[in-house]
Amino acid sequence: MTSLDRRLNAFRPDLADARLKGQVEASRFVEGRPMQVAIPVLDIRNAPRPDAGQDTQLLLGDRVRVFEETEGFAWLQSERDGYVGYASSAGLAEISAEPTHVVAVPRTFSYREPDMKKPATGCYSLGSRFHVAGTAETRGLGYCVLASGEALVASHLRPIDHVSSDFVAVAAMLERTPYLWGGTSAFGIDCSGLVQLSMRMVGRTVLRDTDMQASSIGEPIEICDDLSGLRRGDLVFWKGHVAILVDEENIIHANGHTMSVAREPLRQAVDRIAYIYGKPTGFRRP
Repeated sequence: MTSLDRRLNAFRPDLADARLKGQVEASRFVEGRPMQVAIPVLDIRNAPRPDAGQDTQLLLGDRVRVFEETEGFAWLQSERDGYVGYASSAGLAEISAEPTHVVAVPRTFSYREPDMKKPATGCYSLGSRFHVAGTAETRGLGYCVLASGEALVASHLRPIDHVSSDFVAVAAMLERTPYLWGGTSAFGIDCSGLVQLSMRMVGRTVLRDTDMQASSIGEPIEICDDLSGLRRGDLVFWKGHVAILVDEENIIHANGHTMSVAREPLRQAVDRIAYIYGKPTGFRRP
């Protein structure tokens, strides 16, 4: 028997990641094939079926390791956060040029050519990554041009090595984004996805699920019964839920109550959530 978390380690009775040899039992071990996400958002499911539950998502440009492809689905592991699951093989491609830029606004469009009056060819979330081949300007508006000739508004991108300084400000940009179970993009996001994407934009890689974040991000902090002592950026955890402090008294969180990313007074949220999920289980300072 193994105690390894199957969400973070690729192993099944018939197949496993070669890096786990000696730690798990499997009929066959494989190295895995490096690939990258080639569509705006790739759903990661808990089984190789289109109706299987969604556990998380990956964004354009994310790298993965594929252990198996069968009947249109790939069994893979995210290189960024280690999450394991099944995704449509059609959403993957061979690794091409290294990304040079990342989307730094909630959502942006690509266009057939450097002209925002031309038809849009795609819509991309905050955190999506591109290899920019050149630049252009049309009617005073700057564009980043891809190898395909498609273009994105330059002010919506930033160089890949430039990071934001305040993950709370990033989370605030996503206010009113619809709630989506398993979502990690600006099209739809869940509570731990909001934490993960916001921290990703400041150069911090954190684990995906709430229980993982509750035991790994920053340091635990002791809070008085009256909830005093919290500050901007602290994280509040409940069973299966997490929120971000925007100041000493208010939180922002993706939640099923408003079905959106919303701000709420912390004490109000604690009282509202208590009758279903109980009181907060912990607090952490990133």
